Amino acid sequence: MKGWINPPNSAVDPPLEPRERRVIKIEIAIVLLVTFGLSGASSILSLVEDALLAGSLSDQSVALNTSNSSLGVIDLLYQVLRILRLCAWGALGLYLLWRAGLGPRLVGLAKPKLGKDVLAGVGLAALIGLPGLVFYLVGNAVGLNLTVVPSTIDDTWWRIPALVTFAFANSGAEEILVVAYLISRLRKLGLGENSSLLLSALLRGSYHLYQGLGAGVGNFLMGLVFGRFWQKTNRLWPLLIAHALIDIVAFVGYALLRDHLSWLP
Repeated sequence: MKGWINPPNSAVDPPLEPRERRVIKIEIAIVLLVTFGLSGASSILSLVEDALLAGSLSDQSVALNTSNSSLGVIDLLYQVLRILRLCAWGALGLYLLWRAGLGPRLVGLAKPKLGKDVLAGVGLAALIGLPGLVFYLVGNAVGLNLTVVPSTIDDTWWRIPALVTFAFANSGAEEILVVAYLISRLRKLGLGENSSLLLSALLRGSYHLYQGLGAGVGNFLMGLVFGRFWQKTNRLWPLLIAHALIDIVAFVGYALLRDHLSWLP
């Protein structure tokens, strides 16, 4: 198809033996159970529970970044562990792709083109972030979303660095696993680009359902845009930059403004 980047080695890969197909399916299942697949199942249960409670979803709230200890140093160490877990998830995806013959360069992590990748990342952040905010506000107004509180971490010296680092770690884990890893492995199984994209987007939407149905739909649409961009360009840096920017604006912006704007939750 015109405008598409051919999947690495797609023209020379022989058909998979049944055992090879089974191994890849088992690998995908294990990775998803360890990472975002289990998060998706947990989010679905959370949404069902919230829907069964009295009142609308918008009457309830969910915090994305919370303190885990009243002791500042211990709380900081908990935040570091959260960040390391996400980094490990991303590293797992890269390692398994490398073992499969798809090194970082082949999945879009070649040497970054600072001007081009940053510009594309900022453009994607604007394309997703601004409509996403409107989508959230509308969903909250009609009772499809919980009230999302981006951060409840106390004002400490490490709060902003931790939120920024978490945004980058979250971006890396999601875009590497949900886009580069999952779509690449589904390609290997012979799934078409549209089917692989749909499954990737459904996974992304599923693990955001704890924020409400509107959040799940919004992130599903984000997954379609991000996944298609990667399929057509084979560049992962813009997705990492865009996702990190969206999270930084949400996390840090809320942390800095919540004491100054009375309408913020």
